Amino acid sequence: MSQIKKYRLSKGYSRKEMADLLNISLSQYDKVEFNQRFPSNTFLKKFKKAFPEFDMNIFFESQKHITCNDKLN
Repeated sequence: MSQIKKYRLSKGYSRKEMADLLNISLSQYDKVEFNQRFPSNTFLKKFKKAFPEFDMNIFFESQKHITCNDKLN
């Protein structure tokens, strides 16, 4: 289960309610929640504004890369 879905469920919101809170389409929200699309900058800004306590780093976990120092070890 995605972190965004876990968060949504912990808040008691439906997917449609989340989309409405973010002022985006349900289709756009679903694509992000179901990992079919990486969230746009606009999505991230709206999400952070609506839920400032949410750790936004989860959106970037798949984007981490090995640093040069890691390659040396």
